[in-house]
Order: sequence, then C-alpha cells, then structure tokens
Amino acid sequence: MTSWKLIAHAPKKVVQAALLAHDEIEEWDYNLVIAGRELSEDRPQDWVLEGWLPSEPAEAEKHAIASLFAGTPPAIDVEELPETDWVAQSQQGTPPIRAGQFFVHTPDYAPDPDLMNFAIPASQAFGTGQHETTAGCLEMLSAMKASGMRARRIADIGTGTGLLAFAGAKLWPAAQVTASDIDPICAEVVHSNAELNSVTIGPSPNEITMVVADGMDDQLLSLRGPYDLLIANILAGPLVDLSHDFSAAVAPRGSLLLAGLLKGKQESAVRRAYRKAGFRLARRLERGDWAILWFRRRNVI
Repeated sequence: MTSWKLIAHAPKKVVQAALLAHDEIEEWDYNLVIAGRELSEDRPQDWVLEGWLPSEPAEAEKHAIASLFAGTPPAIDVEELPETDWVAQSQQGTPPIRAGQFFVHTPDYAPDPDLMNFAIPASQAFGTGQHETTAGCLEMLSAMKASGMRARRIADIGTGTGLLAFAGAKLWPAAQVTASDIDPICAEVVHSNAELNSVTIGPSPNEITMVVADGMDDQLLSLRGPYDLLIANILAGPLVDLSHDFSAAVAPRGSLLLAGLLKGKQESAVRRAYRKAGFRLARRLERGDWAILWFRRRNVI
C-alpha cells in the first residue's frame, strides 16, 4: 500500500518541543505517526519532524503537524512513499540496539531477557541509544562495571532522555544518581521515561534526581559531589570549556566518561584539556567517527 510522509525541518529544541506537545494531545489521530531525529551526526542541532500516513494527507493532517509548533510553524513538505508497511517505515532509524549489557528499544519491541532493558519512545529520539556516542557510552559503562569499578555518586550532565543516568543506576544500584540538562524540556522527558522504565525519581540510592542546569552551575549538583563517576555525552566545545568544573566535581581516583567528540582534532583538544585538568586516559573506544573516552582523576596531593 502506498503511504505518505509529512516533513518539517527545524532546530533541535523546536522539534523536541513539538514532540512533547504531541505527547500531551489526548485526541490525536494515531493514523498519523510522528517521530523526530537529527539530520546527521555532524549536524546535531538540525532536526526534522516526520509524520507517516497510510493515505494522502489532507489539509487537516498538515494543520495537525503545524499546530505542534509554537509560533510560526516551519514549512511542511509532503512526500509520497513507495509501497511499504507504513508503520514499519515510521520506526526506521530506531531499531533496537545492543550495547554492552544493555538492550535499548522502542516500546513496540519485546525486551531481551539476557540483557538490561530500556524502552525509549521513538518520538523522543534525542538520546535513545541510536546515536553512536550514546551506544558507545553504554558499552563503556558496561566495561567500567566489569573492571570492578565502584560508584556511590553518579552524575549525568546533558542527560537528554535520561538513558545514561538510568544505565548508571542499573549497574550501580546503591549509587545516588543525579541527572541534569540545560534544556527544561528534558526534565519532562526524563520523568516520562523513568515511569516507562520503572525507574524511581527521588533522592535516595537507586533513584534518579533530575535538575535543570547549565553545566555544573547548580547548588544541588555541587552538594551531591564529589562524584565517583561523571558522564557527559555532549559536544567537544562544551567538554573543553567544562574541564576545570568537571575536575573540581570528580573525586580523587574517580572516573569521567566523555563522548560527543569526533576523532581527530576534537578528540585531541578534549584529551589535552583533561590532561591539564588532572585526568589520565584509562580506556578509549571508537564508534564510527566518534571517540568515547574514560578518564581517571589523578590523586590530589
């Protein structure tokens, strides 16, 4: 059967806000399936919202997509797709992944009984595990646990969907876990995904506390440190800028997991900044063009 797609390009925050607006609509026509994603790994701020229909869209469907955007909506393009299973088409780009001890999937897929499972909706695609840096972080966290590393206090800076914070809580169930993001939208996303995955929001061990903060600029983040494990899957520039703040927040011999940096010049700049900030590289892995780095904090004399 021929199907159709509606396409709207907009910055990341605009698409994320539209997806959250969709989640709040109780009477949405669920023949119109939507999802959001980044256009490419090297353009993380450029996103597209896509909607799939089993029939040619009328003005009502176009209006429904446009109404998700605050203010003036972006242009909405219509594309006819070849004969296919349109529901399956809506899930393209979000197949389940296996990374380390984890199986990350949309709620449509059955869990893997041999792995730690997390369900992340496709409509909340920022941090679902599909991006190579997120999958690489899950793999590295698994390696940290296998090495015998212990963590009583964990922070996930730039948490997005909360996935890496959830993974830290699962691997170290006695840990106090703090997740933060500069984007207030992520607080709603983390709470929603926590409920979906039976993760408790709260201040106690094996619970997640979510804060909205710019980097480490938050009183609760400061009070909960120093951290045995700090995770930051963001971008190379902010990672370099935050090197001294992270150094102050990580305990002696504590671990720092960094991702969001491309191999080559970006990786060199990040490694140089953290060497100066008192860290040594413990392990490195590659996922496509991306580097995932595990640093250990040197003792403070």
